[in-house]
Amino acid sequence: MRAPTAGSVAHKKLDSSLVKKLKADTGMKKEKVKKKKDSGAPKRPPSAFFVFMDDFRKTYKENFPENKSVANDKATYIATAAKKKVEYDKLKEEFNRKQTSSNMNVISEDYSRSTSEVSNEIEQEGSS
Repeated sequence: MRAPTAGSVAHKKLDSSLVKKLKADTGMKKEKVKKKKDSGAPKRPPSAFFVFMDDFRKTYKENFPENKSVANDKATYIATAAKKKVEYDKLKEEFNRKQTSSNMNVISEDYSRSTSEVSNEIEQEGSS
């Protein structure tokens, strides 16, 4: 007996066993089951970056108590990064154009030579 397809039973409420069977038959991915967090479990330790940032925040607040936000500082870096990305895109595009044109030149050179010239060159390389 053939299993029903997902389209033929889409309008009906499917029980979980039928859904699993359909997924297995059609090759669909299994649903991920989230593990419930234990409220009594210990927290994971912070990474090295967070330990550094904790120290950095303390020293920064000591040195600059009037500064409540670093958004203005961040804006200059965002603008600089945007400019550099535009420059990179231009350089990358130019590089790609050069690569494709040089590849086309190599291909056209190979086609411009006769087959006897190519075979003679191959024989000379093999004999040396």
